[in-house]
Amino acid sequence: MSRNEDLTRKELIDPVLDSLGWKANLIRREKTPGGVDIIDGKPRKRSERVDYLLCLPATRGNQPLPVALIEAKAENKLPSLGIQQALDYQKRFNVPFVFSTNGHLYATWGEDTRQIETNLDIANFPTPEDLRSRWEAIKGFKLDTNAARALFISPKGGARALYYFQDAAIRSALEKIARRGDKWNRILIQLATGTGKTILATQLLHKLAESEQLTRALFVVDRDELRSQALGKLMAIFEDNARVVTTDKPNTNARILVASYQTLLGKEENEPLFWNQYFKDLPLSHIIIDECHRSAWGSWSIILEDHSEAVHIGLTATPRIIIGGEGETARQDDEEITAHNLEYFGQPVYEYGITEGQADGYLAACEVIRRAVDLDQIEITREDIEMRSVIDPYTGKTVNPGDIAPSYSVKSYDRLLLLPDRVTAMSEDIFQHLLDTGTPYQKTIIFCASDAHASNVAIELNNIYSRWCQQRQIESCEWFAFMCTGNPDLRPPAKKLIPELRDSKQSHYIATTVDLLSTGVDLPNLENVIFFRYLESPILFYQIIGRGTRIGDPSGSKVMFRIYDYTNATRLFGQPFESRNKPTTGGDEEGEGNQPEGDSSNKDRPTRRKANLIQVKGFTVSVAGEGKSILCNEDGTDVLVPVEEYKQRVAARILAEAENLDSLRKVWVVTPRRRKLLQNLPKGELSLRLIRELQDQRDCDLFDVLADLVYGIAAKSRAERTAAFSYKNRNWLRELPEPTANVLSAITRQFEKGGIEELENTTIYDEYEVRNAGGFEALIGLDTPPEQLIQEVKLRLLSA
Repeated sequence: MSRNEDLTRKELIDPVLDSLGWKANLIRREKTPGGVDIIDGKPRKRSERVDYLLCLPATRGNQPLPVALIEAKAENKLPSLGIQQALDYQKRFNVPFVFSTNGHLYATWGEDTRQIETNLDIANFPTPEDLRSRWEAIKGFKLDTNAARALFISPKGGARALYYFQDAAIRSALEKIARRGDKWNRILIQLATGTGKTILATQLLHKLAESEQLTRALFVVDRDELRSQALGKLMAIFEDNARVVTTDKPNTNARILVASYQTLLGKEENEPLFWNQYFKDLPLSHIIIDECHRSAWGSWSIILEDHSEAVHIGLTATPRIIIGGEGETARQDDEEITAHNLEYFGQPVYEYGITEGQADGYLAACEVIRRAVDLDQIEITREDIEMRSVIDPYTGKTVNPGDIAPSYSVKSYDRLLLLPDRVTAMSEDIFQHLLDTGTPYQKTIIFCASDAHASNVAIELNNIYSRWCQQRQIESCEWFAFMCTGNPDLRPPAKKLIPELRDSKQSHYIATTVDLLSTGVDLPNLENVIFFRYLESPILFYQIIGRGTRIGDPSGSKVMFRIYDYTNATRLFGQPFESRNKPTTGGDEEGEGNQPEGDSSNKDRPTRRKANLIQVKGFTVSVAGEGKSILCNEDGTDVLVPVEEYKQRVAARILAEAENLDSLRKVWVVTPRRRKLLQNLPKGELSLRLIRELQDQRDCDLFDVLADLVYGIAAKSRAERTAAFSYKNRNWLRELPEPTANVLSAITRQFEKGGIEELENTTIYDEYEVRNAGGFEALIGLDTPPEQLIQEVKLRLLSA
């Protein structure tokens, strides 16, 4: 009988690796969450694992260096079967070599050969010395030199202080620094919003400091919120050596300086006096530009130019390509001023996008609900307006016909043309959706077209909510919906409202904003992102949806969030990161402008209003559904797939492997076969868990989700299956010794807690109920081995 994958690893692969010098301290088995279940109100992570991550021994420091991946397959499988999966992981783990083996033969691919070689004898598998010499040839420097020292420094807090992709990104940056090639001191790292760019930067500085490469670093942000978040992370490692820069306290003696552009450069039009006095000649070895997609160049370029020999590290979720103004001259002028990320830094040394984060389980999945507003399908003309009530929203007086434009497109709605009827219809629609998906008390951000629009939406939602409370004779909360923008006249100011949105569980549920909450605000428990404004920038779009991708506090407590799209903003999924360079003067009509928020950018800037801003009442507005969609990745591009089509894709994949429920059951109870089946689904196991959420089947094992979806058999809850097992298998249990029957019954009750995987947990015999019934000892000494009994229990549970 051939060995399964687990035995192949233990009996064939492990002994060979050990004999070749790959000792236990050089092998890691990297785990990712791979999706999250909420069981009894608590998060339960489901792990996915890379079979082997091979590391080279540390030359200095104590952290081995990852260099290769191995995917293991059962000995009766082709040795090359796992090479495609390994190649998929290769860039994410930043290793130059991948292997796939069945314990007898192996296949391999390397960055130096760029070829897949197959059917190689595992006895000839490369040693650590072999891969080290090849790694050094690829990277262009030796591992026993000072340049490589930082690679072997352990993260502060130990090896598990970083996710695998954060560690891979740090190694990518350190490798470029060590190579000292073209633009060696300009580094761009792209990580999806919510994946810990600040933690990554902090640990990167730690490694540089411990390897004696860092003298003084400047961490530059463009918002107060980002500055506070960065300081907290940096102080956790550097303690009092990390300090905030203020105009009163430059703190230039600190080793790590955290500052906003606005503090460093002030408002002087000619010379940045504060910068010149304290920082122009201050020795800096490293400068980190946080959120560098927001244009850390242009008028701020002096920070980088004055320290051109320092290492410049740009952090972004969206590399920016600036498309200049109209005409060749204007285009050249624009691009000279706003040298974009890729032009300045070069290609990212590491990239980790939203779909990778969702597949790994580090980011929440999203459901997209598209809505269509009928009024938005037409242009509103001057004649349409003159037929209705039209006033100046500031004075209440009738508008002069000369102040009405010939026509208004949807991009002008609620910016130049305030439409209360549209606000009412959309607000009523989203409130009903909140009710349909649970309660109105869901943490939500609504992105609006202007300050006036944000104010009107908040007022309308509060009125709707108040009526809803009165109808049910329940007490309403004081702060339900609230405006939260960069308007300097807003009271309380945004910096006091944001913590309430983040932390309050009794109020501040819905924030209406323009741009202020699009970046730099950590809102881990945000449940809904809503588009009431029109967008053209994929960069801004991805930044906005990044508000919802964090997986909750505590980590893992949120499995998904919803995007409600009233303006077709989600068409920007998968679009290239290009944006037209906007003028530096002025801002949005009635909006927050496009300048970064910080110490001084908004304090003294008056709110601008256009003379032709008008308000029109009298339109009949309706909102209709355009279906629900799920974000997928196809050929490297983010695409939206309608939920029903998505389900059909999942069903088709399952039917190709299991033509009926009996076939699925036989696959499901065998762990490696089930995992392979789930891995082959669109978006992997995450897809099925998302369907379970959408269909409100959270109390079902994934087996029952598929039974319903693929074969039309009504799903049973885990509790129902556990209860049915007791009476349907009464005779079978009576045939067993009483202690054995008691233990098996206790084991089936673990299924109710977490599904089939609970029965495969190696600690199941340590569960109090199982141990109290007799534990593992009650299954020993029978004609049927314990593992076979458990398999029988699984089959009978899924047949109940």
